[in-house]
Amino acid sequence: MTDIAPDMWAKVPAGAAVPPPPPPAPTYGQEVRRRLWANKPAVISIVFIVALVLAAFFGPYLSPHTYFRQDLKLSNIPPAFETYAVPQDDGSVTRFFLNASNFNLYEVDAEGHVLGLLRGGRKDIIKKSQPYEFGDQAVTLDYSRLPARLLLEDGTELRPSGWSWNRTYLFGTDQLGRDILVRQLYGAQISLTVAFVATLVNFFIGVFYGGIAGYVGGRVDAVMMRIVEIISTIPLTLYVVLLMVVFDSGLLSIIVAIGSVFWVDMARIVRGQILSLKSQDYVAAARTMGASPTRILTKHLLPNSIGPIIVTLTMLIPSAIFIESFMSFIGLGVTPPLASWGSLTSEAVETLRTYPHQLFFPAAAISLTMFAFNFLGDGLRDALDPRLRG
Repeated sequence: MTDIAPDMWAKVPAGAAVPPPPPPAPTYGQEVRRRLWANKPAVISIVFIVALVLAAFFGPYLSPHTYFRQDLKLSNIPPAFETYAVPQDDGSVTRFFLNASNFNLYEVDAEGHVLGLLRGGRKDIIKKSQPYEFGDQAVTLDYSRLPARLLLEDGTELRPSGWSWNRTYLFGTDQLGRDILVRQLYGAQISLTVAFVATLVNFFIGVFYGGIAGYVGGRVDAVMMRIVEIISTIPLTLYVVLLMVVFDSGLLSIIVAIGSVFWVDMARIVRGQILSLKSQDYVAAARTMGASPTRILTKHLLPNSIGPIIVTLTMLIPSAIFIESFMSFIGLGVTPPLASWGSLTSEAVETLRTYPHQLFFPAAAISLTMFAFNFLGDGLRDALDPRLRG
């Protein structure tokens, strides 16, 4: 203190400008949040995932339809259709649309709400036609050649008045007359539940199994990793079939199958992180101070491996969704009338040529969800590990 010049202790003049103090350095959490919000695909993925979860778990309660109620009279209705208008003598207009796949007419209102199936006269099997009466107006459905036509009494063809969206069934109906939108949302609920529960089980088993193997090392590590290799060589489909001998086919079998064998990737990653961190100086200092292996593992090693763990956890969710969808697609998933994206896809494949929209919605949901979780995983990886930023 004696070497400091006296003028260094001089007071600042009253009118002198004092430079503002520098802002505090951002914390690690603030840096992660800033880098994550700067990643536009990751932000869009977060918004999509949150909207999907809210729609899946609350959307079915806002609809007047259910996922299991059937109405065969309203089967295979598309989400959009060409409407026809037939004027009546009293000034009213009867609106309807033609389902060109099953040759049925459905009455609709001006806004596009489906009112019901129109009953016509007796079908002429030889001429492939069916008469309909709309007040004093007679219309004949002629399906002797495709596409089917609607003919007036004078033989002229009735032209459509325009396109209209289906306001009653926004995504249309399936072959049993069930609302596709509600079944789509309920399928999202099933698929997301399976994915999140299985991933949570994977997290706990994989983190502690890999952490113990990596920290203890030696012969224990070798034995534990051989067990992991044996489990990873069992085909998941065969494992699910074997589980169905014990459990009934359904949601529980899928969760148990994915949760009990899907943790091996997490265990490998955690083990690699622990092996690289346990030789650090702070681990040796904790061991010197008498910290137990459990404390070192839970308080020092695992918290410093949280970045790769979160990224791996995010990447496991779309894989679990895809596996559940595949199992339901081949008939090893949920049982009817329950719906998942895989079972909806399996049902829609049967009518792909006639009603392609029934396959489009579940396939698009699976694809977009997997893209969203993969983009979110990439964003978290870049945010948690700045060395990977370009």
